Order: sequence, then C-alpha cells, then structure tokens
Amino acid sequence: MRWWKIVGLASVVGVAATGVVIARAERRRRAYTPDQIRTRLRDRHAEANALGAKEH
Repeated sequence: MRWWKIVGLASVVGVAATGVVIARAERRRRAYTPDQIRTRLRDRHAEANALGAKEH
C-alpha cells in the first residue's frame, strides 16, 4: 500500500470516531430533564460564586 492510502484510511477512521463521540455526548445531554439542567446550572453558579468569594 502507498502511504497516502494509509493516511486516507486513518483520516476516515478518525472522522468516524469523532462522530461516535459527538453522538454519545449528545445522547447524554438530551437525557437530562429541564429541571435537572436548571438544578445543575444553579449548583455550578453557586459553586463559582463561593470560589470567587474565597479569592477576595
């Protein structure tokens, strides 16, 4: 095989793997209910404020 065939095959495999990772993350993100998302955002906001208050 020529080197350019190997590079082409590797790029196709990389694109496919990236698609799988994106699809998996999207499914995980859509699994949350709006209330769960709201709760997580509020928790993260409170945590960020607490860390900011400690620095000052």
